[in-house]
Amino acid sequence: MQIPIKGFQHLGVPVTDIKVSEAFYKRLGFENVMATTFQLNGATGYVAMMQRDAMVIEIYQLPEPELAEIRARGNGHVDHMAFDVDDVDTLFHQMKKAGFSVVEPAPVFLAFWQHGCKFFNITGPDGERLEFNEIIKV
Repeated sequence: MQIPIKGFQHLGVPVTDIKVSEAFYKRLGFENVMATTFQLNGATGYVAMMQRDAMVIEIYQLPEPELAEIRARGNGHVDHMAFDVDDVDTLFHQMKKAGFSVVEPAPVFLAFWQHGCKFFNITGPDGERLEFNEIIKV
């Protein structure tokens, strides 16, 4: 099976204070190219896509009580790596059929970017998460 990955899309990093982290990455030359909120267990979280040239880092702040778990860890953590794909729905079914350990029951839509995006994750042999993400162009 040849997986149609177009390129590395972003690296996901959970943070404890979105504003502090945004300022930190700006000092490194990154620009906030997308910021929004998301809902998790009825509470609001925050996300920002920080970009410098072709590099994108997704920083996100989970709502409590999940945020408390990140604070308690006491060290940094990379949550996932994401790959850019053209047709996430087709790839989702191909990956399931090929026996990959797919996390979500179906691709997930998020109201990120101009027209949204759809993604799903698989887990690797050591539990690492690999995300396949299609930014919807419409």
